[in-house]
Amino acid sequence: MEKFNQIIQGQTPVLVDFSAEWCGPCKMMAPILKQVKDQLGEQVRILKIDVDRNQEIAMKYQIRNVPTMMIFQNGQQKWTGSGVMQADQLASVIRSVSSLL
Repeated sequence: MEKFNQIIQGQTPVLVDFSAEWCGPCKMMAPILKQVKDQLGEQVRILKIDVDRNQEIAMKYQIRNVPTMMIFQNGQQKWTGSGVMQADQLASVIRSVSSLL
């Protein structure tokens, strides 16, 4: 939890993917997240959180469905979305909520 809090404090936007190994749609997000990283490069950090292994973080952010994505910047939660999203949509959301892009 402490490391997670340190990561989301930075100026670089952090896209957190709350997922689970047993979740089919979560598996679909892996190549999509790679596309987002390819598009935005160092302008975004992507962090994958397994809700089964990190229950404390999942409870803190009230994760009820997976996949759920959140964007943090400077320690603030800027956006939340659930379900499979396309790379262009996610990149657009990151750009719109980020003060750096």
